[in-house]
Amino acid sequence: MEALRLEGLSKRYGRKPILERINLSVRPGEVYALAGPNGSGKTTLIRLIAGLAFPTAGRALLLGEDVHQNPQARRHLGAVVEAPAAFYPYLTGRENLKMRAYLAGVKEESRISEALDRLKLLAVADQKVGSYSLGQRQRLGLAAALLHRPRVLVLDEPTSGLDPEGVELVHGLLQELAQEGVAVLLSTHHLQEVSHYAHKVGILGAGRLLDEVVLGKKEVYRLETEPLEGALALLKTLPQVASAWIQGPAILFEGNSEAALQALLREGYRVKALQLQGFDLRVYYQERVKHA
Repeated sequence: MEALRLEGLSKRYGRKPILERINLSVRPGEVYALAGPNGSGKTTLIRLIAGLAFPTAGRALLLGEDVHQNPQARRHLGAVVEAPAAFYPYLTGRENLKMRAYLAGVKEESRISEALDRLKLLAVADQKVGSYSLGQRQRLGLAAALLHRPRVLVLDEPTSGLDPEGVELVHGLLQELAQEGVAVLLSTHHLQEVSHYAHKVGILGAGRLLDEVVLGKKEVYRLETEPLEGALALLKTLPQVASAWIQGPAILFEGNSEAALQALLREGYRVKALQLQGFDLRVYYQERVKHA
């Protein structure tokens, strides 16, 4: 069973569509990264999953339970939606987490120190949160989300405002949590970092899921031929080609290179070069968003 499943999730404010028919799933132990320009709907999508907003249509399921029909489904969820998370500035980090633990029904006192330790906050745990830096408050929010051992973790730009050491810490922690069986969904602009450990990347644009990239299985070929536009149109008609796009003076495509080559030669295209190229998520994202 998927830990998180979205079925046709849509959101409108009045007549304005914010999200349109989003379908995606995250299995236990998977990391799913949401990427997209500002205003593409990432935060709205996360708010819907967390039950902080209601969809116009569709469903969000946590371990098979509808988040909006059954609020108890959220007992499986850890979330940081608005970063940095809100805390009482006149209480210490530890006192804030004690309050969060009480409200979440967490009775193990050790969980507070464990969460603080995982986020490297023990040294400032007994200082008032009002004195924390932005990055420390950001990490405290993540620590709070982990208190009740969630099976699904949903984070809105968890590395925003962090220094390079903090960014590395959070990415490392998300990898550890996935290895422990937690399903992780995060929105991010740090594509290079998440490409090293995410299983899937969903690319949002104008409220639609433009593409879903399965990492680790991408074989991308670079084709030089003339004319480019005609060759691109031909490749897009081939069932053996999953996707194709122009990048600079060449076409990049996924799929069966031999089938693509034979089709081009049959149609009289002059193929100058065809070679396997490493997949660059950042470049692919930029091209996908540009041509959406």
